[in-house]
Amino acid sequence: MNIEQTTTIEKESLKDFSFPKEDIQLSKAEIDLRNQNIRRATKLGNNSKNKCRIIFHDGESLKLVETTIWAHGEENISLKYGVTIPINRVAAIKIF
Repeated sequence: MNIEQTTTIEKESLKDFSFPKEDIQLSKAEIDLRNQNIRRATKLGNNSKNKCRIIFHDGESLKLVETTIWAHGEENISLKYGVTIPINRVAAIKIF
């Protein structure tokens, strides 16, 4: 998966996306890093409204969105307005 080949989208359009149930292919190390960054981005989002870049695959191609993660569970990342992204479709989280 080439993360450099992403399409940037506006966070407001996330509500229109649908996601396949299948996991994207990541190595164990990539999954561990993703989970670590989800936890960190959630803390930063709640404490200082820090945004992050979420790179995900919607079933068609890699997309990138800049937003704040408000919460996460075992299966989903929760964003503003009740929008969620399945964690198993997230390729990477970039914190800045």
